Order: sequence, then C-alpha cells, then structure tokens
Amino acid sequence: MNRFLLGAPALFAVLSCASASPSSPPAPVAEAPAVKAPVERQMAAVARPSRKQVVRGILPSTVRMLVTENGKTRRTASGVVIGTERTEKGVMSYVITNAHAVGMDDLKSPRMVITQERQGELSEYPVEVAVVGQVPEMDLALLRVPGVELTPAQLAEDAELELGEDVVVAACPFGKSTSLSGGMLSQVEWDSQAKVPKMVKTDAPIGYGASGGGIFSLETGKLLAIVEGYRTAKVGFAVANEDYSFDVPMPGETFAAPSSKVRKFLQAQGFARLLERASEGGVGQTAQR
Repeated sequence: MNRFLLGAPALFAVLSCASASPSSPPAPVAEAPAVKAPVERQMAAVARPSRKQVVRGILPSTVRMLVTENGKTRRTASGVVIGTERTEKGVMSYVITNAHAVGMDDLKSPRMVITQERQGELSEYPVEVAVVGQVPEMDLALLRVPGVELTPAQLAEDAELELGEDVVVAACPFGKSTSLSGGMLSQVEWDSQAKVPKMVKTDAPIGYGASGGGIFSLETGKLLAIVEGYRTAKVGFAVANEDYSFDVPMPGETFAAPSSKVRKFLQAQGFARLLERASEGGVGQTAQR
C-alpha cells in the first residue's frame, strides 16, 4: 500500500397566595421538570446551525491552488485561508497548504495562483510562497496573497479533535471547483509527551488534488486539520492478455495535519500573530514582517 501526498430560557412558576375557604382543595401545580426538558431540547436544536449554514461559513476560506508554466497547468492542490493582516505594503492574506504541493524546482518559469469560484464567478489571485516546512515531518506551507482581504477559517483547539467527530472536507480535487465530502474523524493519534494531537485520519472520501484542503467540524465550522495525503491499494486486472493496474484510495485512510500541528508550524515560522483573533473588520493588526 502506498501513501499519496497530495441558554435554554429559565422557566418561572408564579404561585398565587389568595385566600380560599378551608373546604376548597388546593389547585394542582404542574411540575417544572416535565415541561423544562422538552423546551430545552427544542431550544438546543434551534441554536445549533444546520449543515447548510456551517458549509456557508466554510466556503469563503477554501481555495484552489494552481501552478502553471507557459499557460499549462503543472500542479493543482487545495488550501485554506488562515489569516489576514495589514502591513506597510498593504493588506495581506495567508493560505495554509501542503509543502509537497508548492515545490517548483522542476519548472523553469512557474506561476502560482489561488482561485475561488462562487456561482460561476471565478476570482484569481497571484501568490508567493512565504515559508515551507520540511517533508515529511512538517508537510505544511504558507502562501502570501498580497492586496486582497480573504475570509480566514477559525482554527480549532486541541481538545475539539475527538474521535467520531462529524466532519466535512472542503477541497478542490483534480483542479476543479470546490468539492465537499462528509465523514468523521476515524483516528486521532495523540503525542503522549506534548499531550496534543499529532495526526488524524478521516473516512471522508477525497481525490487527487485535495492535498491542503481543510477538514472542518460540522458542529462548529472550525478548522480541525489540513489534508496531507491518503493511503491507496493497488487494483490489477487483465484485458485481452494485457495487465492493467491503478491505485484506489482506501476508506478511512486519509491522513491530515491536526490544528495543533498547524499552530506549531505558524509559531515556529514567526507567524504566531495569525493565530490571534482578528481585530474589527476581520483584519489583523499592522505587521512589520
């Protein structure tokens, strides 16, 4: 097998103390718990956003990455907007993706862009590589998008990565428009010393080009992990005495870098400021970098 990189409201009972004749029986009082429980459940159901509402919040931070040369597409991947800030050079947005997806040493005149497509309208922005991690230990890269303010995702805390968490993967496989797939966190591997998740897997199906895509919680919409790759099984068959084979992604074997790894990468590379909550207007404080 190969691993491919790619408040519920309070209820108040008001009791009347008016006088009554001794022979009058006391008025029955309904028990509060019998009414409170179903009301709380109804309010909780109303308070939790629907799948469609969560997806609407995820899409603006999902991008497609393209590397072209002489007008031809050489490489495609996915990415997630992780932060935006104002600098002396103007507004800057930042996209997190995979390190293995941004390598261009084999190309003579590469051009890298990210795109977003919404209801047939395509927006394209030139990008530059800010920092790159060391593969395979840190298969993450940060892209800088000058002159545009994009919507960043909210990074989940370590404790939010729970086995069985319902998730949606937002990516752009095969260089096409944003594609969604659903599943759960099928594995959360913890670092016994640092006490943080060091690797997660999901059973949500993905395709080639989904590397760098985001795995989001369907409950909160927060970014739980960045897709790194998937394990495959080779399938072979014979046709007219000719042997053929191809690789098939294995369900439940999609590997991803958890939010703790993303946080560690940004801190180590001097971009810890992107982890702080954005100020008013969604843009971070002025930076000198």
